[in-house]
Amino acid sequence: MASDADRGRRGEGHKDNFTMIQFFEWYAPGGGKHWNHYKEEAPRLESMGITAAWIPPPTKGSNQDGTGYDIYDLWDLGEFDAKGGKATHWGTKEELIEAIKVAKEHDIITYIDAVLNHKAGADDKEEFLATMVDRNDRTKTVGDMHNIEGWTKFTFPGRGDKNSAFKWDYNHFTGVDYDAKTDTKAIYKIQGDGKTWADDVDGENANYDYLMFVIDHAHPDVSSDLFKWGDWVLKETGAFGFRFDAVKHISREFIGDFVKHIRSSEGKAKAFCVGEFWKDSVPALDKYLNGLGTQFSVFDTPLQGNFKEAGDAKAGYDLRKIFDNTLVQSRPIDAVTLVDNHDTQVGQSLENWVPAWFKPLAYALILLRPDGYPCVFYGDLYGCGGDNPQPGVAQLEDIIRARKLFAYGEQADYWDHANCIAWHRKGDDCHDGLVAVLCNGTEEGTKRIDVGKEHAGEKWSDVLGWSQGEVTIGDDGFAEFKSPAESISIWTKTDARGRDEFKK
Repeated sequence: MASDADRGRRGEGHKDNFTMIQFFEWYAPGGGKHWNHYKEEAPRLESMGITAAWIPPPTKGSNQDGTGYDIYDLWDLGEFDAKGGKATHWGTKEELIEAIKVAKEHDIITYIDAVLNHKAGADDKEEFLATMVDRNDRTKTVGDMHNIEGWTKFTFPGRGDKNSAFKWDYNHFTGVDYDAKTDTKAIYKIQGDGKTWADDVDGENANYDYLMFVIDHAHPDVSSDLFKWGDWVLKETGAFGFRFDAVKHISREFIGDFVKHIRSSEGKAKAFCVGEFWKDSVPALDKYLNGLGTQFSVFDTPLQGNFKEAGDAKAGYDLRKIFDNTLVQSRPIDAVTLVDNHDTQVGQSLENWVPAWFKPLAYALILLRPDGYPCVFYGDLYGCGGDNPQPGVAQLEDIIRARKLFAYGEQADYWDHANCIAWHRKGDDCHDGLVAVLCNGTEEGTKRIDVGKEHAGEKWSDVLGWSQGEVTIGDDGFAEFKSPAESISIWTKTDARGRDEFKK
């Protein structure tokens, strides 16, 4: 599906690999600067081999510092004077559209981060019937049904009826977590005819419909407005697909219907859609994907967990098991592979940061092999800010570039040692191949690899420069390829097509 999505922009004849970037981290500079940064970086991203970018929510948050995950108004892309100003945290609507346009000119398509689980920053509160529920079991009530006062009225005075005339009230939500009447913080299930928690959500806490400010997707007025927004935002911005936030808290039926609706729109049959279903369980991911009724991708959270485990264990981890119990192993067409993201970075709610030393190995595993749709994290390319700053991954740009130039053709694996693995990509008519060697041991790793007799006499070297010197392919097509300890090497012939793109 990744190739279908990118060919929607790049053309059927395009033969390069497809590579996504998550173009933000939690602490990427706000102040309306980000869309211009995306535009300015487009040439560099194209040069290294990025073909698609998942951008942060472009919709108005509950305040000027809101990243968009605290979503106030889907229909405000930084156009109206609301919540402290016109621009969103990331910039104005005009800057967003211009950035997406410039990215397209550099053969990069854009995916919108769609926050459809909740709303925040209501314009007013109102009174309604609700029942308190147990935080650890949302199916159990605590006390009697009674009137509470919640912040559920969204009238959008800054926007009025432009783009959408729909106004929100308590009927359009299933729960809240604050009673303003009694100043009580608790989870309240809103009462009404036929109103209940969605039953096709994750089973954590007995029912995980409620995360925060939760929307009632079963309400026909809600689903109608959201469907219209999906069509509008792609047409308005020129984006080509969605990353869906927090889908394990959203009705699976609604997500399936939303995706099918989008793909039924003219020119959007191949719109790419990926969901954040953060659960370290392939059976749970399988169950979710099988129940959608349409092709859909999710992030390979089990693989990300394996990377963290491998980084922590160092030489005690058997690299031959790195793909065990992962989505990319069982259904690669639906797997978006990643090393880290804004939720797993240090200091965040799902912190699961892969140790820095292992990140080059992890990126080689998602970028230089054929399976899955790899997603590079902005924080690994540019570094992370905030109270826990993290440096970028050394020469990540070159690892991505190696994918663009050399990671093609049949693959032969050399997975015969727990601490040193390798593979050979044979290349194709348009690209020369590569040999990747990964070592998590404390001493240099070596692999004897058959690259083919047709390469006899060729000189090969590591494009990263981390393994010094050259190797000469023998008459039998074999050569010894090395990797430094706790590192990687990416070998190609010294005159391979594209070698001049690497810094000397």
